[in-house]
Amino acid sequence: MSEHRRKPPQPQGGGRAAARRGQSGSASGRRAAPRGATGSPSDSYGSDSYSSGGEERPYGGRAEARRAAQRSTGGGRRRAAEPARGGRRAAPGGSAGPGRGRGRAAAVSDKKRLIDYPRAGKYGWQRWLPSWKLVSGLCIGFFGSLVAVAGIGYAMVGVPNEENAAALSQNNVYYWADGSQMVAAGSGQNRQNVTIERIPKAMQWAVISAENKSFYQDSGVDPMGIARALANMARGGDTQGGSTITQQFVKNTYLSQEQTITRKFKEMFISIKVGTKLSKPEILQGYLNTSYYGRGAYGIQAAAQAYYGKEAKDLKPSECAFLAALLKGPTYYDPAGNESIDESANADANRKRSETRWRWILEQMHNDKRITDAEYQEAIKKYPMPQGRKATKGMSGQIGYLADTAKKYVLNHSNITEKQFDQGGYQIRTTFEKAKVEALAKAVKKVEKEKLNPEKRELDKHVQFGAASVKPKDGAIVALYGGAGYENGHFNNNADTSGVPVGSTWKPFVLAAAMEHGTYRSDGPLSPLSKYNGNDHLKVRNNDGSYVLKKDNTPFFQENESDHPWGYITLRKAMEQSVNTPFVQLGMDVGMRNVRDVAEKSGILDASFATLNPSFALGTSTPSAIRMADAYATFAAAGKQASPYSVTSVKFNGQEVEGFDKPRITQAMPENVANNVTDVLENVIQNGTGKNALALGRTAAGKTGTTDENKSAWFVGYTQQLSTSVAMFREDPKSAKLLSMNGTAGEESIHGGDTPTQVWTEYMKAALKGEPDPGFPEAERIGEIQHEVGAPSPTPTPSVEPSETATESPSATPSESPTPSPSPSDTCGFFGCENDGGTENGGGTGGDVTPSPSPSDTSENGGNTRGNGNGGIFGGPAG
Repeated sequence: MSEHRRKPPQPQGGGRAAARRGQSGSASGRRAAPRGATGSPSDSYGSDSYSSGGEERPYGGRAEARRAAQRSTGGGRRRAAEPARGGRRAAPGGSAGPGRGRGRAAAVSDKKRLIDYPRAGKYGWQRWLPSWKLVSGLCIGFFGSLVAVAGIGYAMVGVPNEENAAALSQNNVYYWADGSQMVAAGSGQNRQNVTIERIPKAMQWAVISAENKSFYQDSGVDPMGIARALANMARGGDTQGGSTITQQFVKNTYLSQEQTITRKFKEMFISIKVGTKLSKPEILQGYLNTSYYGRGAYGIQAAAQAYYGKEAKDLKPSECAFLAALLKGPTYYDPAGNESIDESANADANRKRSETRWRWILEQMHNDKRITDAEYQEAIKKYPMPQGRKATKGMSGQIGYLADTAKKYVLNHSNITEKQFDQGGYQIRTTFEKAKVEALAKAVKKVEKEKLNPEKRELDKHVQFGAASVKPKDGAIVALYGGAGYENGHFNNNADTSGVPVGSTWKPFVLAAAMEHGTYRSDGPLSPLSKYNGNDHLKVRNNDGSYVLKKDNTPFFQENESDHPWGYITLRKAMEQSVNTPFVQLGMDVGMRNVRDVAEKSGILDASFATLNPSFALGTSTPSAIRMADAYATFAAAGKQASPYSVTSVKFNGQEVEGFDKPRITQAMPENVANNVTDVLENVIQNGTGKNALALGRTAAGKTGTTDENKSAWFVGYTQQLSTSVAMFREDPKSAKLLSMNGTAGEESIHGGDTPTQVWTEYMKAALKGEPDPGFPEAERIGEIQHEVGAPSPTPTPSVEPSETATESPSATPSESPTPSPSPSDTCGFFGCENDGGTENGGGTGGDVTPSPSPSDTSENGGNTRGNGNGGIFGGPAG
């Protein structure tokens, strides 16, 4: 056979793919396999398909060369060639040989995987679809793990014991501002466990009917309640607590009460274990012995003594229902009130809430057949009013009020609940300065001793004082006077209680609003030298010129303290003598909303604002003494406002609790507005109703206030270092309603310039002893002077130009300059000296003054011919 017809040698590996590559090998550009790769004689260096007359090389590429090398070194075992299909010879080694798919097959292991996913032998979407074996295996494994975890959790937790919980209760320790200890108080001393036999059946059934009707039938765990709690926790909300008595008993033993999923699961395991290890009576006993009933009382025995002064075993069904109602939240269900914690928890509101729930619990007990018809009728007859609070050890004098104020601040500025706080373990550093607290209490006692004699005068009974002292530019409460003391049965903190109208001490906010915002009549800020009609019994106008009307559509008339004919006087003079009519009309002209905004920015809380009617300008609002001192501190600090605070740091068992940084200081009003208010209030002390404060002997500013029917009297004053407010009022001990002080202390009426100013002066003398007298920043002239606002415009006089130091004569023509040498009755200050003008004809003066003056006298000893007058239909204060 000729050379060119010789059949080329068959490739030893690669199958059809290799054959194809061999046929096109010269065109592929790939290198031939190295010589000797297969041991064939035809393989040699330098021979290729082109040089050998077009012979095809036996290898299709590097992959084929590697497989050939493996065969030559024993890397694979050859099998006999299988018969060719369709006239073709099969590749050596069959489907697994060095032909088709040899490389892929070698990479696949015959060993099965533990988890066949993605699934072998499947393609496309089927490769990613798990098999039923895999799904069922995972489910079995998951539930098995849960069972194992539950078993481990169940085995690891212990059953709670009320004795252990009682042993862990601690005191809270309060410290003075200098770090020395003030008092240690808590629940550790007011806790005593009793056995279930000593707890009346009525008490047991009252709790079950109110809290967990299925107590004797359920397993002790409410899965839905737990799921709800966990869901709320994930959203950052309240966990809503345990819904069964068993869960609540378990929760009571967690003194930390941290809201975490770990604790919630642990609580669940303990509840399950408690349900299997303890009997129902034992669980109920534990719950009643660890529950908090308020007044620092933990457990039913302590609660029975705190509220009814008796042993738990002696409680009547009606009393049991009352105590069961307390478990809803003693802060809001104790009829004695808890205003020191929350202003909405006052005695009246708490009594209503308590009585409603008490009645409902008795009805539930009756419906559940836990008490007979006769027992129910007897129990429902009369609400079992508990006895008043008792002072706990160390909480006498002002200490109780200081501790309550600090506690309220802690609860309002952290996530600590009252129950957690009362369980103890907290160290509270306060802002209170011991020397100043003692000085304030001493000042009140001194004035009370000099002025009041309740044993001889009926009208001297039930007179109370409240006072607070705050640092300007800081907000720290350094002292307060809350009342006669817990040991005397007075538990309401008069320094931090709203409900006493502030009267004319509100007028500086009206003036500040006028100087900041102006009026609808002015193009800008109004000057304190602007004149308004100060006469008595004036109609008040709306901005459109119409008169303010009463409900019967007749005009409303504003009254002054007296009928003295002031004529048109400056706002400065009206503030000095506390004349009402100019400030009511000024408030209408400025807009009562602007007045309200200025007061709020100064530190007054929104909840204490009264209705925005004309009398709003005269102090119908009822902020606390603390808030009034803080708001006036804004004037003292040239408009800078810092919210009042009483706590500088809190630690729990030695670990710092976050959230007790100093309040942020803001600019509540323009600096010059505040300084001008201060200048006007300096004049009140120097020449007006606050002249009794001159005894302080240093630069000070302040304002007196007396309310309608003489029900309260205030003085709020300040220096740059300290702002202090003093309130005096009479209160019916049964109804908590304010009573008139006309006749108190043997006086026809009590005014802010009298007793409250005397207390303020006595305290400030002691508090500022040794301190410098820096005075106040100088006030710059401010605003537009308006003359005789609301009066017909006078005929212009070309030869006379008005000045800012105009006299306060009723004449429409102002003087050109201040009087060089003022008489004692003149008013001198930053704006110059003003003649008293409108008093030549004698008569009474403004809102906070008393006896009859001489014709030229405009001091606080002005006449009072009509007591406090009346504030008209709107009930506004008179002075």
